[in-house]
Amino acid sequence: MSDIKITVRNNGPLRLEGNMTIVDADGNAYGLAGRSVVSLCRCGHSANKPFCDGAHNRQGFASECRAFELPPPAAPKA
Repeated sequence: MSDIKITVRNNGPLRLEGNMTIVDADGNAYGLAGRSVVSLCRCGHSANKPFCDGAHNRQGFASECRAFELPPPAAPKA
């Protein structure tokens, strides 16, 4: 089991807490400088993507999410 907690912040970023590695599409790791807490952009306006720089506040980003149960995964096709 992962030891990362991800919090979806209303009107803001995804906050990740724990021991983590974040990689780009090519598998290259971002240097987190020992951080155990980072925030990832959800609004798409950060100049520091994938990390949040607070642009959601300037852009008026609005998204409130509440937890819910996902349906079971689809059965593999034979």
